[in-house]
Amino acid sequence: MPTRRQEKVARLVKEVVSEAIISHLSDPRITGIVSVTRVVVTADMRTADVYLSIFGTSDSEKERTFEAITHARTRIQSLLAAEIQSKFCPSLRFHKDEQCQKMLETMRLIDQVASEHRDEGRGSDEQGESSRADDGS
Repeated sequence: MPTRRQEKVARLVKEVVSEAIISHLSDPRITGIVSVTRVVVTADMRTADVYLSIFGTSDSEKERTFEAITHARTRIQSLLAAEIQSKFCPSLRFHKDEQCQKMLETMRLIDQVASEHRDEGRGSDEQGESSRADDGS
């Protein structure tokens, strides 16, 4: 269970990294939407694992965006060092967060099944009405 201090530092890291990606990085490889989903700070406050969710049109575009952000790690690190009020500035480690992608895929599949179920329901209603009409009811 993270301490209050770890949570506070994690929140600051999340804000600074998000702001850095939006405002301070001008790498043309960064395309699509990048979201910092969560940050986990180690107990000694020396390392912060930053999880990024990248939404792009293709897997290669997402990979280029991730590479550009990891390449700019030292720049982001220096922006964080200017903001943090601590003896140590956590070293950033970036990770791809696939949870959002999996959740979106699951939701898409649920919508697809629900749509097919609705279509089947309409088809059976139409058949039921036509069979009643044939019976003369």
